[in-house]
Amino acid sequence: MATPAVAQTAPPGPPPPGCTAPEFRQFDFWVGYWDVYPTGQDQLVAQSRIEKLYNGCVIRENWMPLNGQTGGSLNTWVASAKQWRQLWTDSSASWAEFRGGYDGKAMVLTGTGLAPNGALTRMTYSRGTDGAVRQLGENSADGGKTWMPSFDFTYRPAKEAK
Repeated sequence: MATPAVAQTAPPGPPPPGCTAPEFRQFDFWVGYWDVYPTGQDQLVAQSRIEKLYNGCVIRENWMPLNGQTGGSLNTWVASAKQWRQLWTDSSASWAEFRGGYDGKAMVLTGTGLAPNGALTRMTYSRGTDGAVRQLGENSADGGKTWMPSFDFTYRPAKEAK
């Protein structure tokens, strides 16, 4: 007979310190509840809930398109590597990994797993003066020498939080 699972409790004492280094705040501009549109258009294509979790150490994305595959990502600053990392997966079991950082104006993450034939994907997240966030995706089939646009979304604050 199997032993029933027992919930573990945290040891007594103060909670562990959060991720308080300034780098952990570089991507906070993406946190929120968003209505997502193709850039320059007013046709809603998705909603996205971006949350700061796990004692401030992780940003979790919940991608909820109106039509298509749902998915999400986990994003964190990896201090030992001095870079941001993102892991993406979705309802089709796609898996992609990205690495990069904040360049003073935008978060730029590059990796493989989204584009066909092992091509690179670069995603640039930038905050507009109106509070919206633009996510520009580009693919490169030549190792990053040239880039072609693949998607371009604008995240606007949601009219209703989901």
